[in-house]
Amino acid sequence: MNTQSLLKINPNLLDSVNSVLLDPNSRVMKNFFDVVAKYGTPEEINRKHRESRKLENLFKQVQAKAPEYIKDLNWLIEQRDSGAFISVAEYRQKVKGEAAKQIQFMDENAVTLEVSALQYFPWIRVMAEQAIANKTLMPGRYIAVRKMKESEADGDLPAIVAALDIIGASFVETLDTKGTDGSNPHLGGAETITGYFGGIGQPNEHALQWLDEFLYYYTNYGVQHVLNFNAGTILLGFMLYKLGVDIQFKISVFFGSDNPYNALWIMTMAKLFSRDDGTSPLIGFNWSNSINNETMELSADFRKALGFEQVVRFEHHITEPQKNIVIQPYNRRAELVDVAARVANIAAKHEGGDPEVDVTRAHLSDVLDYFRAKDEVIASGDWDNLLQNYLDKVDACNRTAWALTEKGLSFVAARNLHK
Repeated sequence: MNTQSLLKINPNLLDSVNSVLLDPNSRVMKNFFDVVAKYGTPEEINRKHRESRKLENLFKQVQAKAPEYIKDLNWLIEQRDSGAFISVAEYRQKVKGEAAKQIQFMDENAVTLEVSALQYFPWIRVMAEQAIANKTLMPGRYIAVRKMKESEADGDLPAIVAALDIIGASFVETLDTKGTDGSNPHLGGAETITGYFGGIGQPNEHALQWLDEFLYYYTNYGVQHVLNFNAGTILLGFMLYKLGVDIQFKISVFFGSDNPYNALWIMTMAKLFSRDDGTSPLIGFNWSNSINNETMELSADFRKALGFEQVVRFEHHITEPQKNIVIQPYNRRAELVDVAARVANIAAKHEGGDPEVDVTRAHLSDVLDYFRAKDEVIASGDWDNLLQNYLDKVDACNRTAWALTEKGLSFVAARNLHK
């Protein structure tokens, strides 16, 4: 007897699962649909999202809350349209010289350049000016971890969404229902749960609050991608997408996915709730900082078998903040360059500067800075310090692009800027 055959799931068992999902009297399902119904049918929800994401409507939001940002958005459009940013071919020649013209770069395994966290809109122009002046790259993917209500109130939220659409980059927001909102009364603030978000971020009714918050920003500001920290909210995301709502999410590093069996469990559920076209809302899978290349390679095998190689991006931290997250020095660039030739669809996430740079700064990069109020940051005199920490992350991102290019590997930078 083939022992492995014992693991085959009896298709009839799906009837039991469907009996729960389709039971009109199931309280847990009714509560889910009550939240969704607040925003309309799936078609109406998607229509509201598309309208709110139109550039002219984002500009109206910015004009109403931070009109001074309009000139920077228009400047960004002008720089994009005038071709002010270095092209990919020019960048490759900068790294490899004339030999770049003869190299077949591995575009099929292009690594997405990612930086976290883009907290404030004014940082974008500074980053862009440096990229133009130094002929460096603007990353192709950005994460924000700032308080959503604060970002909404001061106009940064619609301005950032507009800016990243202008440059052709993807953007992931972190909703306020993430464990630092008082959801667990037995825990303190962010400093007591850093690195332990899994399982405590959305207790009790907070999973539905996460769903409600996601739909609010999806329909009002065009926010399509958010972080996901919790097994319950991952399931809610799967169900919402299965209904036809075109949301997407990435699993956060704080979820703690640190082995291939964890990934197999999540991607198995993603497959069961995928649409007929094979797509899933799970577009980013952020690994724990502890994984090695073998875990990514093993997981890449079944990701491909499930039809998700081009759907689910593996996101891996290359650098991390100096304080309150990992033991330093932490730099996984060499491992990335090694595995990127064998594993497709990876994002290289930079959450700190290179350690030897970071330690020279007056203010060391700190993951707890993500949870500070803007007024407090300014009052403390740390505004310029946090900007410097952010620019160091962008610099680390560029160092990764350089290392990839040296090895004949490809990267994904801001698509509308670096043609």
